[in-house]
Amino acid sequence: MACRAGLAELQAEVILTEPEQNSTKAGKQGVACIQAYLASLDGSPGVYRMLDERGQVLYVGKAKNLKNRVRSYTTLTGQNHRIAKVIESTASMMFLTTRTETEALLLEQNLIKQLKPKYNVLLRDDKSFPSILVSKSHSFPQIKKHRGAKSEEGNYFGPFASAEAVGRTLSQLQKVFLLRNCSDSVFSNRSRPCLLHQIKRCSAPCVGKISDVEYGEMVKDAERFLSGKSFRMQEQLATEMAEASEKLDFERAAVLRDRIKALTQIQMVQGINPRLVKEADIVGIHEEGRQACVQVFFIRAHQNWGNHAYFPRTGSGAGKHEILQAFLAQFYSNKTPARLIILSNSIEDPELMEEVLSGKRGSAVKIAVPVRGEKVLLSMHAARNAREALAMKVAEAATHTKLLAGLGQFVGMPQSPNRVEVYDNSHIQGKNPVGAMIVVGQEGFMRHAYRKFNFRNAELTPGDDFAMMNEVLDRRFKRLQREDPDKLSGNWPDLIIVDGGKGQLGEATGVLEELGVADVAVVGVSKGRERDSGNERMHFPGGVVRTLHSRDPILYFIQRIRDEAHRFAIGAHRAKRSKSLSANPLAEIPGVGAARKSSLLAHFGSAAAVGRAGVDDLRAVSGISKALARKIYDHFHDRTN
Repeated sequence: MACRAGLAELQAEVILTEPEQNSTKAGKQGVACIQAYLASLDGSPGVYRMLDERGQVLYVGKAKNLKNRVRSYTTLTGQNHRIAKVIESTASMMFLTTRTETEALLLEQNLIKQLKPKYNVLLRDDKSFPSILVSKSHSFPQIKKHRGAKSEEGNYFGPFASAEAVGRTLSQLQKVFLLRNCSDSVFSNRSRPCLLHQIKRCSAPCVGKISDVEYGEMVKDAERFLSGKSFRMQEQLATEMAEASEKLDFERAAVLRDRIKALTQIQMVQGINPRLVKEADIVGIHEEGRQACVQVFFIRAHQNWGNHAYFPRTGSGAGKHEILQAFLAQFYSNKTPARLIILSNSIEDPELMEEVLSGKRGSAVKIAVPVRGEKVLLSMHAARNAREALAMKVAEAATHTKLLAGLGQFVGMPQSPNRVEVYDNSHIQGKNPVGAMIVVGQEGFMRHAYRKFNFRNAELTPGDDFAMMNEVLDRRFKRLQREDPDKLSGNWPDLIIVDGGKGQLGEATGVLEELGVADVAVVGVSKGRERDSGNERMHFPGGVVRTLHSRDPILYFIQRIRDEAHRFAIGAHRAKRSKSLSANPLAEIPGVGAARKSSLLAHFGSAAAVGRAGVDDLRAVSGISKALARKIYDHFHDRTN
C-alpha cells in the first residue's frame, strides 16, 4: 500500500510469521502516511478524513487541535482494535479547518451521515417524530396530528414516539375538551352536527352549538393539560362541578364529571409518569458483541409520550461513551432537544455537546448522568429497555441470517445473499400503475432502501405487467451502472425475486442480459393453480420450476418477503389513486386560479357540474370572461370526446 502523501517506502522490516508481518508492514505504512501530514498542520480546530488506497473514506473525526489529534495516530501503541485497523488501512487524509470546535462537531456529523464511513458510529434510522398541533389559523382552532416542518400557525406539543401515541392522546383529549379535528373546508360546509358530536367527542362549533368564547376556554384548558398543568386543572374542574351541583345545574355537573374522569384516564394510559421531571429526553444504551441499542424516551408535561429504539452501526466496536456522543449529535441534527437530557452513561465531551444542543434549541440544554433519585430510575429503565430490545433483535437477526442462507442454498447460490431485491407491480385494470421494489438484507427489511416507480413510457399498454416489469428493472439497473459501476456501495443485489411466473422472469433475465449484468441470481415466484399460500411455484431461468414443502421455513420466508412487496406496492398504488381522485380538474385549466376556481365551485357546486355547464352558464359566474368560458367548456368537452 503506497501513501499518497508521497513518502518513500519504508526500508526497515521485521521478520515475523506471515500474517503478523503483513499486519505490521501495513501498520507502519499507515503511520508513515499519517506522519507526512504533520508538517502542514497547525493547531486549528477542524475535521479530518482518513481514506484507504481506493479513496474510500474509512473514518471521519473532529479535533479541537488538528495537529495534536493527527499526531495521536502516528503510533499503534495504546490504540483500540478499531482505530488500529483504521491506521493500518489509511493511504491518504483530507482536512477541513473550522473556527470553533462546535463547528467541527457539526461538520463531522454531517460528513458521517453523508459519507457513511465504515469505522464511524452511524445512526441509520433518523426519522422525524409526530406532534400535536393546536392550529390558530381559525376562530375555532383545530387539534390534530402534525409531522414535518412547523410552518403552520399554532402551538405544537411533542415529540411523541409514534403516530399511535399521538392517536391515543388525541382520542382522550377529544373526550375531555371536545375540540374539533375536521379540516377548515369540512367545518365551513357543515349544516348539522357530525357523528363525533353525537358520541360526545366534539362540541360542534361548526353549527353554533358552542360560542367562540366557550370554545376558546376549552382550547386553553387543552393547552394547559399538554403543558403539564393537568392536576391543577382537575382541582379547578372539581370546584366547578361542586358549584354546579349546589346550583342544581346537574347537566353541567355531569359534563364536568366526565371531563375529570377522562383526564384521569389519560394520566393512567401514559405509562411511567415522573413526578419530579417535567420535560426531558431519557437516553439509555446497551452495547454487547459490537452491537448496540439506544432507547429514547420522551417526557413532556410530566408524562411519558412514548419511546423509540435505535440500532446504530457501531463502527466495528466503539464504546458506549463514543456511541452515545455520536448518537446525540446525529439524532438532534433535525430535532429540537429537551431542556434536560438524561443519559444512562457518560459521553466523551458533555460540555461541547451542551453548547451544540443549546444553540440548536435556542436556550440552555443540560446533559445529566444521574446517580440517585427519580432521574436515575428513569435512566435505568431506558437502559433496561435497550438491553431487552437488543437481545430481541439479535435473536431475530440470527433466525433471519439462517433463513437467508437457506434461501441462497435453495436458489443455488454459492453463498448466502447479502441483499435481496423483490419487485412487484400494482394497478386496477391498468389505472394508476405503480412499480415497487423492497429490499431484504442480513438484518431484515431495509425500508430506507424501498423504491416506487411511476411509469414513464407513454406507449405502455395499460395493465401490461410484463412491460411494466421490464421498465422497472431497466431503470433500476441502468441507474446502478451509472452511479456505482464498480459495485462498491453495497447497493447491488445478489438475488432478485420477481412476483410472477415464466413471463415476468423472462422480462427480468432479458433486461439483465441486455445490460450485461451476469452475477445476479433471478427467480420468479407465482402462486399455484389454486392461488393459495403454500402452493407457490419458484421459476428459474431455463424453464426449471421448483416447489417447497408447505411447512418449509424457507417457503414461509419467501411468502413473508413477497407479502411485504405486495403491501408496499398496493400502498403506493392506493396513494397514487387517492391523489388522482382528489385532484380537481379545474386546476388543469390555464387561467383558472384559486379565486376563479372558488367562484365556479360556489356557483355550480362541483367540478362535475362545471363540466356539464354551457358557455353562457359559465359566463354568468363572476370573473369568468367569454374567452375563458369557452376555454373551460372546450377543456371538458375535448376530454369526453
